[in-house]
Amino acid sequence: MPSFDVVNKVDLQELDNAVNNVKKEVETRYDFRGTTTEINLDKGNKRLSILAGDELKMKAVAEMLKTHCLRRKVDPQILEFKDPEPTSKGALKREVVFKEGIEKDLAKKMVKEIKASKLKVQAQIQDDQLRVTGKKIDDLQAVMAMLREADYGIPLQFVNMKS
Repeated sequence: MPSFDVVNKVDLQELDNAVNNVKKEVETRYDFRGTTTEINLDKGNKRLSILAGDELKMKAVAEMLKTHCLRRKVDPQILEFKDPEPTSKGALKREVVFKEGIEKDLAKKMVKEIKASKLKVQAQIQDDQLRVTGKKIDDLQAVMAMLREADYGIPLQFVNMKS
């Protein structure tokens, strides 16, 4: 029976490349000269920490990060920016968490929408992903198109297409 999986995965290598590009840009920009601005990627915990001198520089680094993610074909919706916290030296520190996987509530909403489409497919929640099976590949492609058009606040990838 034809099937595919709907997932939300972060390409850590491309994200690492984007972070390195932001670091290079920070080093060369005039408005960042003489200030401490650090960006550290922790691949193991899937976190990013940004240290900047003030609120303006923090916003600038966040915008640069989003821009470089787009250039590297990483959807910036995976970035969840926490509130900036002051440090002991007067700078600001901000954590960025990567949204990976599909949460249960969102997966239930997606299954409900798939069932409401009246296509002859079945959708099952499996951990942090969704498996859609059906007899016709055309129906599966219609489900893919429907999920692409809807905005769930996370990027979706379609993997393991089996016919």
